[in-house]
Amino acid sequence: MSSRKVSLATTDSPAGDFSDLLCAMNQSVFRQLRTLLALGRVSHLPTVWSNCLAGWWLGGHGNFANLPLLFLGVSALYTGGMFLNDAFDADFDRQRRAERPIPSGMISLPAVWRWGLAWLGLGALCLTAVGKTTGVLTVVLLLCIIIYDATHKVVTASPWLIGLCRFWVYVIAGSAGAWGVNGGPIWCGVALALYVAGLGYLAQHESSRVRAPYWPLALVAMPIVFAMLMNSGEYRVPAMWLSLVLALWIVLCGRTLFQAGTGNVAHIVSGLLAGIVFVDWLAVAPLCPHWLSFVFL
Repeated sequence: MSSRKVSLATTDSPAGDFSDLLCAMNQSVFRQLRTLLALGRVSHLPTVWSNCLAGWWLGGHGNFANLPLLFLGVSALYTGGMFLNDAFDADFDRQRRAERPIPSGMISLPAVWRWGLAWLGLGALCLTAVGKTTGVLTVVLLLCIIIYDATHKVVTASPWLIGLCRFWVYVIAGSAGAWGVNGGPIWCGVALALYVAGLGYLAQHESSRVRAPYWPLALVAMPIVFAMLMNSGEYRVPAMWLSLVLALWIVLCGRTLFQAGTGNVAHIVSGLLAGIVFVDWLAVAPLCPHWLSFVFL
């Protein structure tokens, strides 16, 4: 009888209540963090970082003090853009994607707007601190992000806007380098924009019952065309090897597009999104041909 009383006392003790409360708080914090990570699509951030690194290298690298501000600023702009993407798509998601954070009730629409605008503000402040030219270019990128988020569900040409956003990331990163904005980040940014636009056109068919078209793969292959046209002499060898790597990756990701069925587009898009890193690698090949030749030969 006494042991039972002790057991009951232990179960009903304040310490037990506090432990349960702490566990519930931890679960709540974890759910909120997971919601914020899902809204920000943080799994895509490595491609943004590789864009920053490639653009900065094409801009003459150097100015290492600018790198933390560049990475933080562009990452914040990307995250803010993703938050606003869900904010603008709230009505659409309630009808067709009920599992998304806003329609599922994981977070309120006003909170998403606040988070998105705060991220954009942070990104703009960081990039403006890099320099005047970077600050002006950041305003252009901000406009592109907002226009894309507001129109991508109603404008069929919206993939060109998301490609344009990536283009400006290259130019902004180039402005943070020792040489500043030059032909390198501009032309390589155009190649990246075409790649991302092709990726965007494929992504439009992720949830569609209609078979995805083949022609966006031609846009995805444009960085290879640019690399062959822009590189000659000693730069041609590393460009050829890296073009081959990118071509094999595109074939590996896109081969299922020619097979029966339509449920493979999401996997193609996911793979090609990761392939942005190869595009960035190909972009910087002309500036370091010797060690790249050594790696592949």
